[in-house]
Amino acid sequence: MEVGMIGLGRMGANMAIRLSRNNHNVYAYDRDPDTRSSLQSNSKSITIVDSLEDLAASLNPPRFVVVMVPSGNPTEATIAALSDVLAEGDVVIEGGNSNYKDSMRRGASLKHQGIKMIDAGISGGVWGLDQGYCLMVGGDTEAVSVAEPIFRSLAPTHDSGFAHVGQLGAGHFTKMIHNAIEYGLMQAYAEGFELMSAKDLFDLDLAQIAEVWRHGSVIRSWLLDLTATALHEESDLGSIEPWVEDSGEGRWAIEESVDLAIPVPVMAMALQARFRSRDESQFGFKLLAAMRNQFGGHSIRRKK
Repeated sequence: MEVGMIGLGRMGANMAIRLSRNNHNVYAYDRDPDTRSSLQSNSKSITIVDSLEDLAASLNPPRFVVVMVPSGNPTEATIAALSDVLAEGDVVIEGGNSNYKDSMRRGASLKHQGIKMIDAGISGGVWGLDQGYCLMVGGDTEAVSVAEPIFRSLAPTHDSGFAHVGQLGAGHFTKMIHNAIEYGLMQAYAEGFELMSAKDLFDLDLAQIAEVWRHGSVIRSWLLDLTATALHEESDLGSIEPWVEDSGEGRWAIEESVDLAIPVPVMAMALQARFRSRDESQFGFKLLAAMRNQFGGHSIRRKK
């Protein structure tokens, strides 16, 4: 198939290369000329174009265009610009980590022009190029069926890693929950290893433990594989600042839990822990110490 790829960052570029390896004719665009040149030097089989207009002109209708730019305004602007160069019967595959409600709104807008939209939640990170991606896809059954060769080529195998999970919006909703679960899993690993790190009595080799847990253990996972690699490279993680970012999906999942009145304490606390990691002032903990001193005369550790 002919496929247009917009956004050639870590995910988009690797997806373009994987599609090209699977005999798709890929036309790729990024607004940054250096990024376009970088992909061209890494993959001669991909056709690089210099504008969205050139991308649309290069593809035969019905056109299939994958959008892999950051969520929010970049995705909003890109899809708005695409609506000016695409035509009835074309299909936009929104692959960034968008809020599912935004995907549904954009799809409804494109529908007025006869352009179909598919929202694809995509997991796999930088490893997806060689190992394949997990794709959670939402959209019109006919459009998804025609685009299926694209998804099958990106997936780990032809028969695994791809699912049409429902109507437009269902793909990114599912990916939102996926990422919130990821938050909880990562937090559990982090807390467990912090406990072991603090137990001076045993002088535990955390890299060794992570490695042994990878084999036969009920808590083995790809995240544990990555943990073992990180600890092997730097056992005390001394060069890393304890500052953890969060993406929108974790916050959106918590908002969804409030709307649905479904308790999600693990997901919520994992998100809150990331917020706490960035609080250099730790004002709340200072206030806790002050209150204990006020009501009970408990000692306070003063800065020297």
